Amino acid sequence: MADLRGKTLFVSGGSRGIGLAIALRAARDGANIVIAAKTTEPHPKLPGTIYTAAEEIEAAGGKALPIKTDIREEDQVMLAVEAAGERFGGIDILINNASAISLTGTLETPMKRFDLMMGINLRGTYLCSRACLPHLKRAANPHILTLSPPLNLDPHWFAPHVAYTIAKYGMSMCVLGMAEEFRGDRIAVNALWPRTTIATAALQIIPGARPEAGRTPEIMADAAHHVLTRDSGSLTGRFLIDEDVLREAGVSDFARYAVRPGEKLRIDLFLGERR
Repeated sequence: MADLRGKTLFVSGGSRGIGLAIALRAARDGANIVIAAKTTEPHPKLPGTIYTAAEEIEAAGGKALPIKTDIREEDQVMLAVEAAGERFGGIDILINNASAISLTGTLETPMKRFDLMMGINLRGTYLCSRACLPHLKRAANPHILTLSPPLNLDPHWFAPHVAYTIAKYGMSMCVLGMAEEFRGDRIAVNALWPRTTIATAALQIIPGARPEAGRTPEIMADAAHHVLTRDSGSLTGRFLIDEDVLREAGVSDFARYAVRPGEKLRIDLFLGERR
């Protein structure tokens, strides 16, 4: 498959950042994009709403269906999936993008924040996957792509932020289990994670992170596009890194993705060397 023309993508949290970048890359092929996110009014600190995202997607050549959705709520997710099926005739691809972050220790992480991360990251990924699976089983080249890191049980990756690591690894465990569970249905279930920090609004809550030391979301979008255009039966259960995916696809020049060319890049969380 050369492109995603006519394919329908269900993107959780797709109103900004990496989720929107993936949606826009697919839109340039002529894909249909369901934006399942909560932001309907402009946020004082964060860019974009589901409606501005829809405008960008349609300007890029795609078709958009913005649906206000809290992916922690089963009823809302089921209604969004039903609306996607009615509007576009089915769902070919699920992008589990929505995520909450708090890089805090156990005593500094209140239960309200713990519940938020578990609800969005783990429950939301599981729920969106479960809700989309009946459509994916009928799709010609079905994919679930989850934005989560490779699993590594070294305590080093847990100690500084136990709750966040559990929440993100929970997403990765969904990948691990569902890839095998639905292998017989030829539903590709993979994870994608960036080699370096990505300049999105999430960097605001990462101590010491500087946007100029990262790459733009377009590198994740291009990597996702290469994964999603692969035969679903040939690639599943993998924990993929954006740079590795693009190198395998023949890309050798990554300078165009740099926020500030020449700046030393910061390796992203969960991939840095053990200190």
